[in-house]
Amino acid sequence: MDWTGMLLRMYRRWGEENTAKISILDFQAGDEAGVKSVTLSLAGEYVFGKLKTEVGVHRLVRLSPFDTNKRRHTSFASVFVYPDIEDEIDIHINENDLRIDTFRSSGAGGQHVNVTDSAVRITHKPSGIVVQCQNERSQIKNRSTAMKILKAALYEKEEEKRRLEQDELYAQKKKIEWGSQVRSYILHPYQMVKDHRTSHETSNTAAVLDGDLNAFIEAALAQMASSK
Repeated sequence: MDWTGMLLRMYRRWGEENTAKISILDFQAGDEAGVKSVTLSLAGEYVFGKLKTEVGVHRLVRLSPFDTNKRRHTSFASVFVYPDIEDEIDIHINENDLRIDTFRSSGAGGQHVNVTDSAVRITHKPSGIVVQCQNERSQIKNRSTAMKILKAALYEKEEEKRRLEQDELYAQKKKIEWGSQVRSYILHPYQMVKDHRTSHETSNTAAVLDGDLNAFIEAALAQMASSK
């Protein structure tokens, strides 16, 4: 969960450096530290085209700051990217297929940002897709945003069916386990970030974790272009 928090900072810094408009749609704080899960929106020129290269499992190797014996630990976090679908795109959603739950919004560390049940979680029963939003004080606004995320997820799911044979990127989310990572961030015993798809690597781990991802993105886009 600490690693997820580090990745959140990395992508926010990338967005800031690439003039993207950034907002957090949903944030689930870790039990003791870090982030369980987060839904981040980035809006800007070619943002989806670039960030779709980040899809997959990211692996961190470091001396854990949470281990009193200072042992080396490996952490995994999964990243997925959806395009932002405009409202005019026709994605039919049957209300009978939805389970809508409301709950109290909460911020990092358990501090309540709202005293009413304004946060909304929507489960699309046929697909199993679950989305939620708690960034607005209004339950109506949160429901509207969650429905837009669900619409985007369902649209992407349909697109995935047509891309399976030609684009492995969206075939499936890989399991969060050894051997499934698309990129490794090694902080101990040496410093290196390596993308396992393109073999692009750098020893400047601090810059990468501070949002300097463009070299990795460009390498992945070049590989995708050459394969087509």
